[in-house]
Amino acid sequence: MTTPPESTTAAADARLPQTHPFAQHLRAVEAREATDPHRAWTPEDGPLPSLYLSHGGGPLPLQSPEWLDPLHAWARSLPRPKAILVVSAHWESAPLSISATRPDELVYDFGGFDPIYHSVRYDTPDASELARTTAALMPDAESAHQHTRRGLDHGAWVPLKIMYPAADIPVVQLSLPTEDPDKLLALGERLRPLREEGVLVVGSGHMTHGLPFITREMMTENKPAGWSADFDAWAADALDRGDVAELARFRTAAPGMPYAHPTVEHFTPLFVTLGAATDPTAPVTTTLDGYGLGLSRRSFQAA
Repeated sequence: MTTPPESTTAAADARLPQTHPFAQHLRAVEAREATDPHRAWTPEDGPLPSLYLSHGGGPLPLQSPEWLDPLHAWARSLPRPKAILVVSAHWESAPLSISATRPDELVYDFGGFDPIYHSVRYDTPDASELARTTAALMPDAESAHQHTRRGLDHGAWVPLKIMYPAADIPVVQLSLPTEDPDKLLALGERLRPLREEGVLVVGSGHMTHGLPFITREMMTENKPAGWSADFDAWAADALDRGDVAELARFRTAAPGMPYAHPTVEHFTPLFVTLGAATDPTAPVTTTLDGYGLGLSRRSFQAA
């Protein structure tokens, strides 16, 4: 496998038009880092939180200040992690699989957008140590398959590029092996020790994801349909109460189903996030709410 040169990400970023919102974001981040460098995690900080983030539609967050600013502010509110592990809605694979530790290419798993987004890069450092540690946390009966070429999909690289644009933190992606909340909670629990080592554990999905049911009003006015608003309110209440059992019954208990999630892979990474928390039943801290294209983008961190 050919290792991309270290300048690949920066060179691709430099080709963006200077008026592009992400180019402006990069300049703002660079200026802030020059005067206030992001503090690195140390053991004295204790475990990092686990995150559930709504990652937006394809590359749209890269051109949207309403995503750029809050996602980067969220990253800055935490110590800079030593490494990042992501479970994304866009890689459903069983048996459990781990992405390449330094892949040649990203996965550009979207269409209908400006071709410039297919030349974006996010070439992070070698993540072999994180991959080995993650694999060692799995029981013998559920060993993780190591891919040699599979890169990060947009559920991983789009939000991480906003949050940590220098691409200088090792990242691996773990597949989403099941839709069963209990099994995903157990998977998150196995990942819990990583947080004590300065690894950021991220479940990446979208709080509502009823793409087939998006209306003209949702598209043009960002006006949520009832099913999107009702599901979001239900989830927010259960998260505030730490009611994991209620969340696990989302298929039958949540208002707005199945419109909010005609397929469930954008909700179920939430259970990995909660499982990785020190106490899955503790109230979470909401870090991003509101709507994009009428879809709830509620995101949170769990201690």
